[in-house]
Amino acid sequence: MVLVLFVLMLPSVTFATEPIKIGMVTTLSTKAGYLGEDVRDGFKLAIDQEGGMLGGIPVELLVEDDGRDPGKAKQIADRFVKRDNVKIMTGIIFSNVALAVVPKVVRKDILYISPNAGPSDLAGKGCHENYFNVAYQNDNLDEVVGQYVNDVGFKNIYLLAPNYPAGKDHLAGFKRYYKGNISGEVYTKLGQSDYAAEIAALRAAKPDAVFFFLPGGMGINFIKQYSQAGLNETIPVFGPAFSFDERLLGAVGAAALGARNGSHWTHDLDNPANKKFVADYRAAYGRTPTLYASQGYDAARLIGSALKSVGGDINKFDQLRAAIKKADFDSVRGDFSFTSNQHPVQNIYIREVVEDGKGGYTNQTIKEVFTGHGNAYVDDCKM
Repeated sequence: MVLVLFVLMLPSVTFATEPIKIGMVTTLSTKAGYLGEDVRDGFKLAIDQEGGMLGGIPVELLVEDDGRDPGKAKQIADRFVKRDNVKIMTGIIFSNVALAVVPKVVRKDILYISPNAGPSDLAGKGCHENYFNVAYQNDNLDEVVGQYVNDVGFKNIYLLAPNYPAGKDHLAGFKRYYKGNISGEVYTKLGQSDYAAEIAALRAAKPDAVFFFLPGGMGINFIKQYSQAGLNETIPVFGPAFSFDERLLGAVGAAALGARNGSHWTHDLDNPANKKFVADYRAAYGRTPTLYASQGYDAARLIGSALKSVGGDINKFDQLRAAIKKADFDSVRGDFSFTSNQHPVQNIYIREVVEDGKGGYTNQTIKEVFTGHGNAYVDDCKM
C-alpha cells in the first residue's frame, strides 16, 4: 500500500519511454541539395537546443535523401512507415515529390508537416486533415511580389519558371496580384543549367522587368548568365525568396545586388524567437540561415508543441493533430496561425539584396506588404 501511494504521489511523467521517431524525407544531393541540408539543419538545431528533445519529449530524427526523385521518396516513406513505425513525417523540398508522397502517407494516419513544398493541389481539393504546411502555400511569396511591382509602377513583365507543379503555382501567384502586361511566360526544364536561349528571347521581348522562380542551382546559373549578358543593368529582376536565399547569394555575389524578392521571413525580423534562432544557427553552423532553415526550425518547434501537449503519447492521435492545428509555439516569423486548410496565416515582406559589410551579400527587409495573409485555396478544401 505504501508503494502504491508513493507512485500515485509522483509528479506526472511523459508517456514516451523510447524516443519518438520523426521521418525526414528531403533533398540532400543534386544541385538543390543545400535546400534539404538547411531544412535538416534548422530542424536539428531545435532538437539540439533541447538536448535531444522537442517539447521536452525525446525524439529521434531519421533522415534520408530523396535525390529529388519522387519514386525514391515514396520508397523512403514506405520504409519509415513499415520498418520504423513513424507517425510524424516532414522534410520534402520539391512539390512534385510532395504530390507523390503526401497523399498516400496521410491516408495511413500519419501526420505530415511540410517545411517547404506547398503545392496548390494539397491546399485545395487534395487537402487532408493529417497534412499541415508550416512554411507557406506555393503562391504566397509570388503574390506579394505581384502586388509590389504593381505598387511601384511596372507595366510589362517577363515570367520564367521550371515546368513542374511549383513552377506553375509560383507564376499563378504572381499573376493573381499583378495587373499589367505579360510580355512572355516561359517554362524551363527542372534542373536546367543553360539559359542562353531563354535570355535571348527575354532580351528580344524588351520587358520592364523579369519575374522568375528558379530555386537552388537553377537560380545560381540563371542569375550569373543574366548578369554576364549585361541585362541586370537595364532590366531589373524580381522573384520569391527561393531565387535569392543566403547560400545562393554566396554563389552569385554582386550579380544579384539590388534585386527585390518576396519572403515571409528574413534573418533581420525583430522578435525574440528569431533573434535566438539566428544567433544559435550561426554559432552551430558558421553561416547565416536561409528561409529553408527557418522553416525546418519552425517545423520542429511546432511538432514539439504538439508532443508536449500529449505528454509524448503519439497514440493520442486526434489530440496530437489538434495540437498541431493550434500552433502554440513561438514562430521565428512572429504572429503565426493556420487557415482552415492548414497553411500559414502570416505577414509577407519585400526584401532587397544588399552588401553585408563583410564582403558578401545578404537580404534586408524593406517593406511589409501583406499582413495576416492566407492563401487562395481555402474555399476549395472541403475538410
